[in-house]
Amino acid sequence: MAFDAEIRQALIEQVRRFVNERCIPIEAQVGETDEVPQDIVNEMKELGLFGLAVPEEYGGLGLDMETECLVALELGRTSPAFRSVAGTNIGIGSQALVLFGTEEQKQKYLPGIASGDLIGSFALTEPGAGSDAAGLKTKAVRDGDHYVLNGTKRYITNANKANVFTVMARTNQDEPGAKGVSAFVVERDLPGLSVGQPEKKMGQQGAHVCDVIFDDVRVPAENMLGNEGEGFKVAMSVLDKGRLHISAVATGASERLIKEMVEYAMEREQFGKPIAQHQLIQAMMADSQAETYAARCMILDAARRRDAGENVTMLASSTKLFACEATGRVADRAVQVFGGAGYITDYGIERFYRDVRLFRLYEGTSQIQQIVIARELMKAANAGSL
Repeated sequence: MAFDAEIRQALIEQVRRFVNERCIPIEAQVGETDEVPQDIVNEMKELGLFGLAVPEEYGGLGLDMETECLVALELGRTSPAFRSVAGTNIGIGSQALVLFGTEEQKQKYLPGIASGDLIGSFALTEPGAGSDAAGLKTKAVRDGDHYVLNGTKRYITNANKANVFTVMARTNQDEPGAKGVSAFVVERDLPGLSVGQPEKKMGQQGAHVCDVIFDDVRVPAENMLGNEGEGFKVAMSVLDKGRLHISAVATGASERLIKEMVEYAMEREQFGKPIAQHQLIQAMMADSQAETYAARCMILDAARRRDAGENVTMLASSTKLFACEATGRVADRAVQVFGGAGYITDYGIERFYRDVRLFRLYEGTSQIQQIVIARELMKAANAGSL
């Protein structure tokens, strides 16, 4: 749905108030306890944040990509753990159903995902397959009107809270690479499915990742998404959209870090004046602002093009590469501007420094984005459209 300007602005301001008044004050608490309080989760449900990208006919807000990115920019201004609570429902946990689900599948799962009563998760990565998504080993063998799944998925976001998983598994053992992979909707309570303990991570405490183990899990054949062998197509379609969303979250974090560093630099004095008046500090602030502004422009341009029906695979990868690498540089400069205080937990800058490191890894590493961009450039050249 394309929101008119007034409704869009009201939504953004509502999310901004939620971030400022409810999330930012408890960032340290979430970092220490590794848990987002349930009352905050309930407020996120009331705001409709779990259903941002779910179509209205299934109970969601049905936002267009541009509006979703504007909301994600606001959510990025606080600890990424808050956004992660609803993040898989907004993106990779729901979009395979939105894009490839049958009407029966959509009616069954999307209303619960939109309300937050169901948590969706996306199970692609494995111990031996991450960036090489086509190299996954999890098997799905047809047995009558079921497929039997065996394998292990790793680093699966929100797996410990998920009610339903989108699972990529190899249905054709003789077909190497992407062509032998299919996608399935798998419910958490099926016999043989188990979830490991949350991993201890460098940052983003409050957002959890776990192993998901499939031991002779019988999944109804009707739970396949798309056709057999289309799993890689499903995964890549979901990731195109997710890369723009993550770019916006990362850039929201950059905007928060710029605010923090500028305010601190205007208060902190050295050599008889605020450090903001020293040119080398000004250079770090200016570089951060220029890169963040460029990232925001890239995000909104790519989002508008996607809304217009354009293929944005190359633009999405370009945006994620630039925005997420830029966020890392901004976080590093923020620590530098704060000096010793930036290394102390009291200010929260070191927490952001750790939190934003993950943006360069998930939804495809920076190196994978470079490969995608180069591949798309060569495709365009061969088609005479470069």
